[in-house]
Order: sequence, then structure tokens, then C-alpha cells
Amino acid sequence: MDTSPSTPRTAAARPLADGRRMPAMVLWLLAGLMALLAHAGVQAQAEAATPRGVDAALARQVRELAQAASRAAVPGMRVEIELGELDPRLKLAPCQQVEPYLPSGTRLWGKARIGLRCLQGATRWNVFLPVTVQVFAPSLVATRALATGTSLQADDFVMAETDIAADPSPAIRLPALVAGRTLARPLAAGDPLHQRDLRARQWFAAGETVRVVAQGQGYSVAGEALAMSPGIEGQAVRIRTESGRILSGVAVAERQVEIAL
Repeated sequence: MDTSPSTPRTAAARPLADGRRMPAMVLWLLAGLMALLAHAGVQAQAEAATPRGVDAALARQVRELAQAASRAAVPGMRVEIELGELDPRLKLAPCQQVEPYLPSGTRLWGKARIGLRCLQGATRWNVFLPVTVQVFAPSLVATRALATGTSLQADDFVMAETDIAADPSPAIRLPALVAGRTLARPLAAGDPLHQRDLRARQWFAAGETVRVVAQGQGYSVAGEALAMSPGIEGQAVRIRTESGRILSGVAVAERQVEIAL
């Protein structure tokens, strides 16, 4: 029977490169140091996620408000919120209750802001906290470098998850919208495709007869008119009706103009 003393399982000595064994006490010290460093890393991440001038509880409320509002606007999409910092020049009086809110007309998309107002304090105040709202959804990204003027084909792009709120121009999310279009600016491999990257199409020339659709609240009227200028996609165009009246509309499709009433 082997009567040599055994090393406890919880402090097993490990062999070194030269065959010696590391003492159990050193192992315990190393394990404790690693745990301390891991805890410090978690704390640092939590502190980095809390902007200056905003405590952790308020930061959590702001994120929850922004997440709820963003997800309601873009259901089914992954939303991430990055908080900015209050203006360091602000000198805010102590407040026992701060309420985050969405300013009127705010769209939580890309660069935005959330209001913070003091409801309970010696001095009532109202400030705005900058936030960045990232909305991730499948959209088209270039499979290779594409030069300006390239006539686009379906295999020039693949679907990939991108932050569609990062650019003010709408991301292109349907492959059918790019076939036959011309690139207005160069793209590198992996770049997402946006509406501004596509050269505007000319739907008709000056002097052509176009179909006019006038749309009001709950109704629409259609007719024909003569185009007085080229119909460039999404741009204003002047037309003359059969009665000689001059109107302005927007070129929206092949020989078609829309007028909002």
C-alpha cells in the first residue's frame, strides 16, 4: 500500500516545465488574484457603461425607456443603446427624483437624445442626455469593391446584419431593388448599401405625357399632363394639365408624377 502523503484535490500541485511542482499556496494565491482581476474587469465595464453625471439606477431607467420605445418602432429588430454624457459645464442642483422622458417629436434612431427632468428637489431642472440607438437588421453589403458607375447585379451583394440606423440614408434591404441600378459612389467590400449610393433614375423626359396622381386625405384623383422638365427619381417636376394649369409634383415611377394635396 502506498503510504506517501497525498496532496489535497483543492490545492493540487502542478508540475513546472523543469519537472518541479508549484506549491499549493502559490496556486491559491494565483487563483485569488485571477478572481480579483476578473471582478475588477466586470466593475470597470459597469462603470464605463454609466455616463458621467448619471448614476447607475438612472442610466438603467434611460436604457429601458430607449429600448422600449425603439423596439416598438422597429419590432423584431435587435436594438442596442449607447449612452452619451451630460455637458460637463452643467452645474445641476441635487435632486431626489429624476425622471427620464422622450422629448416631443424625438425619433430614437441613430444620434438622438433623452430628456432628464428633476421632479423633487430645491431647484427644478431639465437637461438632455445624448444617446446612440443602433438598430441591427439584415441589409445588403457589397461582396467586393465596386467603383462609381458600376451597373449593379444581384451577386454584387449579400445579406448581412448591419446597423441600419448608423446612416441617415435608408439601407437597401431588398435585392430586387438593386438589379440594373448604377452606383453613385464607390463601395468597399463589406460596405452596406444605402439609398444615397444609388444613382437616381430618370423616369421621363421633358415634353412626355405623364400620368398624374393627386392624393389627399382619404382620396386620390388621376389624370394626364405634359412634363415641363425631366422626371428625376424623387425630385420635383413641373407639369402642365390639359387646361393649361401649371402644377408641381414628384417623379415617382415610369412616366408617373404624384402631387400631395
